[in-house]
Amino acid sequence: MEKTSSRVRLTAGRIDGFKPTKGKREAFLWDTEAPGLAVRALDSGVRTFIYQALIAGTRKSVRIVLGDARVMDLDRERGEPDGGLFVPGEGARQAARRLAGLCRAGIDPRRRIAELEAVKEAAARAAVEAEAAKAAEAQRQSVTFGEAWGAYLDFQRLRMARPNAERGTCWGVKHLEDHERLSAAGGLPKKRGGKGLTKPGVIHPLMGLSLRSLTAEILTDWQQTESRTRATSARKGFELVRGFARWADSRPEYAGLINMRIFEAREVRDSVPRPRTKPDDCLQREMLPAWFAEVRKLPPVVSAYLQALLLTGARREEIARLEWENVDALWKSLVIADKVEGERTIPLTPHVESLLLDLRRRNNTVPAPVRILHGKKVSVDVANWSPSPLVFAAGSASGRLEDPTRAHNRALAAAGLPHTTLHGLRRSFATLAEWIEMPVGIVAQIQGHKPSATVERHYRRRPLDLLRLWHIKYEQWILDQAGIEQPAQRAPLELVKKP
Repeated sequence: MEKTSSRVRLTAGRIDGFKPTKGKREAFLWDTEAPGLAVRALDSGVRTFIYQALIAGTRKSVRIVLGDARVMDLDRERGEPDGGLFVPGEGARQAARRLAGLCRAGIDPRRRIAELEAVKEAAARAAVEAEAAKAAEAQRQSVTFGEAWGAYLDFQRLRMARPNAERGTCWGVKHLEDHERLSAAGGLPKKRGGKGLTKPGVIHPLMGLSLRSLTAEILTDWQQTESRTRATSARKGFELVRGFARWADSRPEYAGLINMRIFEAREVRDSVPRPRTKPDDCLQREMLPAWFAEVRKLPPVVSAYLQALLLTGARREEIARLEWENVDALWKSLVIADKVEGERTIPLTPHVESLLLDLRRRNNTVPAPVRILHGKKVSVDVANWSPSPLVFAAGSASGRLEDPTRAHNRALAAAGLPHTTLHGLRRSFATLAEWIEMPVGIVAQIQGHKPSATVERHYRRRPLDLLRLWHIKYEQWILDQAGIEQPAQRAPLELVKKP
């Protein structure tokens, strides 16, 4: 049995037979061939190779465990050096000689080991991060149009919900609905326009494609297919998709996935339907008597709505969403939603005011406990009834007038007039205003058109009284042509009285 601490040339046999003397916890057997190398034996029978030496230029002694003597060879070199302290598979003597070189150079092997471990950990982290980045990029590259489109609409909804959002910087409700409608999958019961199910929106065919797969050829085929049956919606869908692509290209999660140049490709632009303005989609002066005669026979809410469209020149949804809190009878004004500025204030003219007075009276009248709906008696919860906050209230899901087109078409047919859309009534306002030589800038301001000249944008600020002067003149001329008696002036606060 070897001594507790002795120095010999280590061999496999001596290592196997080495153990501490009785009563000792450990013993060391030092190698004469590789100074600093030793076998440390514990009373438990475990034997390990260690290296111990002084660091040159210091009084520090360092001891490093090289490995289990049952596993690590004594004098065998395997593998190729990799710049580290240990080479996989090398023998204990070779490892000791490496460490001896560091100690002679005044380098603490433990510090070098820590540095190398840190480098290995950093390399491992970098590899993990690179793999994660690669996976993330692969996932980003596979993002579908539908996924990004949903994120786009969510982003816009959050902006719309901000209480302090600047007017004109966020979408309006109608604009959001256009995006939702044109990208819908369809297959739902129609809310208006007859029975059956709704068709997929024009944008829906793009939903399953990946963003990076969008090409000029795909856009061209898409537009050519959709424009065969719904050219106007196809053009509108193209404009919405182009706006979405600009947004996606500005977001880091989607940047670079869409080649923005495809929207300017010649074949794509040629496939997008040209805007078609219907030249006859407006009322002329000689049509006014017949139009008013039949429209005034319609139910009160629809009749007032159609007349208000013609006399204000507003967009159909701007009037349909009008609420009583936006009707100011004291200052004779209406505050309506505007897709350009957020909202705008226009005059409340006498005839329109008289129409709203009648609707207000009807709105504030407590209904009977039983009413007839589609030939059946329906009970009304009078106890929980309250007036509607909407001017053009109706029994639809939204609580307002939803589909006045069919009623308007019936009135046009009864009057023997050519087909005129609801937007055609807005076009009629601008057309008929020329008969009284209303200034173009005033027409644009009342209708909510964006100023088209530098003077209009930056210098002219017309007060409401000036707009009212021309607006009342326009209404009086319209009523004269239609043969309708001018309404009497109303008391200032009559319209806003509480029920």
